Amino acid sequence: MRIISVSNNKGGVGKTTSTINIAAALQICGKRVLIIDIDHQAQATYHLGINPKEIEHSVFEVLKGEIAWQDVLVDRKGIHVLPAKNDLKDLDFLPFPAKEFLLKEALEDLKDYDYILIDCPAGIERGFHRSVGAAVEAIVVVTPNISSIRDADKVIQLLKTYELAQIYLIINRVRGDLIVRGENLPVSEVVDLLKIPLIGVIPEDDEVSIYAGLGKFIKENSITQKALNILARNLDKETDEVYDCTQKYRGLLGGIRRNLKKRI
Repeated sequence: MRIISVSNNKGGVGKTTSTINIAAALQICGKRVLIIDIDHQAQATYHLGINPKEIEHSVFEVLKGEIAWQDVLVDRKGIHVLPAKNDLKDLDFLPFPAKEFLLKEALEDLKDYDYILIDCPAGIERGFHRSVGAAVEAIVVVTPNISSIRDADKVIQLLKTYELAQIYLIINRVRGDLIVRGENLPVSEVVDLLKIPLIGVIPEDDEVSIYAGLGKFIKENSITQKALNILARNLDKETDEVYDCTQKYRGLLGGIRRNLKKRI
């Protein structure tokens, strides 16, 4: 079983949608996956099509030891989730070591899963430390712009203070046309700046946000799904393939596509 926290410093980089889509891609590979939503805004819960106001119990009660995790579990097309409610912020009333201990204790009973993905709250406050404290590995999600990279570097430095087996990088919302035009940082430069292993590059795709807002998974034959399948193999098989977001924007036809994209 691999327990992986998915983190970033600020919202807007696609941390939660990445968590859900990674889970779906791992499931396609035949893996059993559980998502634990530790975000007090319950973003993963919402994006999985679960209304926090309609669920009787949440992960919060599991962490307090009030209810068994099996009684909170929700199945979304084979992906299991321990959903959150907005009341998760009430964990702040518990002593911090107890919160970390409770989360770790809960995870001890979940050994039937191949992967447990912990969707951390954005930022580097107590919720971040509570989530990372229970993980064995971590993924940092970043977009290819300087402000996001700077924020990601802060998270990486904090993650290095934990005894994690590995810290991985996902570069999300990559615009291949902008990279070819020299208006966005290429993937290699982002990796050089952050200096952690890259496991996935996910192209900018409006459908990701649309489907997430509807509580649905992305289309199986989409370019984003292809990139996610590569990411899942890299994570599971320790391969190092990189999805090339620039390929269709190179050459003569690529130039036409770039111009059309620019006009849009």
